[in-house]
Amino acid sequence: MKLQQLLSNVRRAIDDYEMIREGDKIAVGISGGKDSLTLLYALSELKKFYPSRFELYAVTIDLGFGNLNLEEIKNFCKMLGIPYQIIDTEISKVVFEKRKESNPCSLCAKMRKGALNEVMKAVGCNKVAYAHHKDDVVETMLLSLVFEGRFHTFSPVTNLERSNMTLIRPLVYMHEKDVIGFVNKYKLPVVKSPCPMDGKTKREDTKELLRELNRKYPGVKNRMFTAICEGEIDGWRGKTALSD
Repeated sequence: MKLQQLLSNVRRAIDDYEMIREGDKIAVGISGGKDSLTLLYALSELKKFYPSRFELYAVTIDLGFGNLNLEEIKNFCKMLGIPYQIIDTEISKVVFEKRKESNPCSLCAKMRKGALNEVMKAVGCNKVAYAHHKDDVVETMLLSLVFEGRFHTFSPVTNLERSNMTLIRPLVYMHEKDVIGFVNKYKLPVVKSPCPMDGKTKREDTKELLRELNRKYPGVKNRMFTAICEGEIDGWRGKTALSD
């Protein structure tokens, strides 16, 4: 995928859901993975010509596994001219050693979000951009259906009332395969996740289920996404207000 195609998809999502307004200061959570780096690159390019002026601030929440090399990402952010901060935490120790969570991903996500919110407040950001793409939207709906017995997925825009911040997802019109193609073409500095749960989660199982469905019934992923956009799926329509 070329940069022009990426920007077209990202701008369409931003315009459709009014994600960015004049004067926004947007934090981008950088995990080191392909999705967050693609999002940062896209927003940095969009910033050059988008009619509403906005600022970007990149943040990595280091979970404390001790084997995360972020030097290339530091250089990447420097090249883009985006301030970058790494927040050291002991989240891994709390989740895996102290709490020994049977469902570590849930607690880890909450703690990462809390740490990111603190940084956002400190630097004056009013919005945070997450790098969830179209596949994530459909996978989340399937996860909810299979494990919770309800139709639910996340919204393109979510207002976090307690922290008075807004969460946006500018990649919601992007296929994961297109993100992979973009990362490979532009050689973005992807860093492998140090988490021992990487590739072993319920989401990964659901991802494989969706791949199999799409192989057997080509186009089913797109049809599911269309159903989410046009239907009354909980969490998607509108700008749902949630507590932190």
